[in-house]
Amino acid sequence: MGPMTEPETDSPARRRARPRARVIAVANQKGGVAKTTTVASLAAAWADRGLRVCVVDLDPQACLTFSLGHDPETVEVSVHQVLLGTARARDAILDTADGIELLPATIELATAEQLLLTRTGREQLLKVALKPVLGAYDVILLDCPPSLGVLTTVALTAADGVLIPLQCETLSHRGVGQLLDTVHDVKRATNRRLQVLGVLPTLFDARTSHARTVLERIGADYGVPVLSPPIPKSVRFAEAPALGRSILATARTSRGADAYREVAESLLPSSPVPA
Repeated sequence: MGPMTEPETDSPARRRARPRARVIAVANQKGGVAKTTTVASLAAAWADRGLRVCVVDLDPQACLTFSLGHDPETVEVSVHQVLLGTARARDAILDTADGIELLPATIELATAEQLLLTRTGREQLLKVALKPVLGAYDVILLDCPPSLGVLTTVALTAADGVLIPLQCETLSHRGVGQLLDTVHDVKRATNRRLQVLGVLPTLFDARTSHARTVLERIGADYGVPVLSPPIPKSVRFAEAPALGRSILATARTSRGADAYREVAESLLPSSPVPA
């Protein structure tokens, strides 16, 4: 199903009254914490529930684009052009086999940070670019790069909430504080409505005391919600991207798929976001 555009005959009052997509950034400056897996899996879970979902790949490695069945080498119009203002978001969005729509990335995005540094109002560029399609979706998920640079700031400025995947090990745990400092700066400077939805424990191995200890400390140390259940470590997550699908399609009855369904259910918006 393609994005649903608003009729041109709508009055300004009707457009203002129509609810818009809830925008969620999935961020952690540390790589390898299942960030892209989280975006694809939550999106698939919501699509299965009948929600209209779009995911935005903001990582120059384009792992989300590849994981959802598109070769970044063959993508002609991507989020890179959208951020630079040479293409509209609706013209770059692609369909996927999981019923999710995708604003893809390519390696070109690696140059975007440097190019955006010279742009006035660069923090607002994604927010402005997504505005015309907000009414077409219930949820838009932003897959942030593993850094705290311009692209992550752009995503946080466009988002209503931020979800933090966290591998249950000490180095990942220490990085949460840095990300929360960035969230605080963004709230103060460019996006007062931004909320921390919580930390999502990933790659969790309940057999190790270290993983259990880290899990217990997260909420107390940072004062943020810890989402449940933790996402278990499983080879099924590594198998799914090779098929261009999410784990909800490739291993529907696995513990990992069930865990993401539960998390998706807990994050379902209780009320529409006003336009």
